[in-house]
Amino acid sequence: MRDIRVVGDPVLRTPAEPVVDFDRDLRRLIDEMFDAMYAAQGVGLAGPQIGVSKRVFVYDCSSRKGHLINPVLTVDDDAEILDEEGCLSVPGRDTGTPIYARTPRAAGVTVRGLDRLGRPVQIRARGLLARCFQHETDHLEGMLYVDRLAKDAARKVLLQAP
Repeated sequence: MRDIRVVGDPVLRTPAEPVVDFDRDLRRLIDEMFDAMYAAQGVGLAGPQIGVSKRVFVYDCSSRKGHLINPVLTVDDDAEILDEEGCLSVPGRDTGTPIYARTPRAAGVTVRGLDRLGRPVQIRARGLLARCFQHETDHLEGMLYVDRLAKDAARKVLLQAP
C-alpha cells in the first residue's frame, strides 16, 4: 500500500498533471487510492497525497462513493459554509491523526470529470460531499486546506504538524 504524503512534501504543492491514459495502470491506481484512503480512515484522497501527480481523486462520503479523473469544479452556491475540516496529509505530530480547523467552503458545487473508462461524469453536491470535492480538487491544484484559513489559524495547525 502506498504511503500518504504529509505537509512539507513538494508533491502536495505542485499542480497535478491531467490523466491521458485510461488503462489498467489507472484502474490499479484508483484501487490503491481507495485502499490507502480506507486504511487511513479518510473520506477522500487525491493522487498527489500518495505521491502521484495525476488529476484523480477518490471519495466515500455522504453515502456516495466514487472517483473522478481530470475534474473541473464549478461553484453553484457561493454561500460560505464554515465547518471543521481536516486532511490525511496534515496529521498531528503527536497523534498522527488529521488536525481539524474551521475552514470556509462554498455550500454547493458541480464537478465534471471522467470515470476510469474515460466516460463523462457530472455530480452536483452540497454539504459534506461538496466540501470533499472542493478539498480534493484543491489537492490537484497544489493547495492544502490550511491555505484557506486565516494566517493565525493556519500557523496554529502547521505548528502541530510534523
